[in-house]
Amino acid sequence: MNYGKIFYNDVANGVGCRTSLFVSGCTHHCKGCFNPETWSFSYGDKFTRETEDRIIKSLKPVWIDGLTVLGGEPMEPENQAVLCPFLERVKKEVPKSTIWIYSGYTWEELNDPSEERCFTADTRTILSLTDVLVDGEYIEKKRDVRLPFRGSSNQRIIDVPKSLKTGSAITRVFSP
Repeated sequence: MNYGKIFYNDVANGVGCRTSLFVSGCTHHCKGCFNPETWSFSYGDKFTRETEDRIIKSLKPVWIDGLTVLGGEPMEPENQAVLCPFLERVKKEVPKSTIWIYSGYTWEELNDPSEERCFTADTRTILSLTDVLVDGEYIEKKRDVRLPFRGSSNQRIIDVPKSLKTGSAITRVFSP
């Protein structure tokens, strides 16, 4: 897996101060995407053990609330295979860290074993490690800059632990 950027001390992509990892590779190609260079799976740098170490170290200060993974598309099958063991490491080494994932795939797609575009042997584990999922493709016609933590009104902010317990998407509301 490659990544395009890492933002340390990011306050735009989730609650609190976070480290944000922008992975490379996306097959959605949303019109108006803010990060189209990350559509290519070969964009950026290789995600290595050293990259993991830097991110883990960045999550340890008390003022850092957690990790946000976006892109590109974290839930592309190729990316899931690398992210799964990394997110397990994050939860083990920095248990205070919340994990947010931004995905163009919906909650329903990610939980459907017949959805071969995004469901893999790692999907359920990744979701079990995730605190918040912002789901749905960016739709330019539904763009709304007033919405906290999302770009278009079709996207949902999902409380993953509650959703896993109930079996359906439980959304969270954040006021601007």
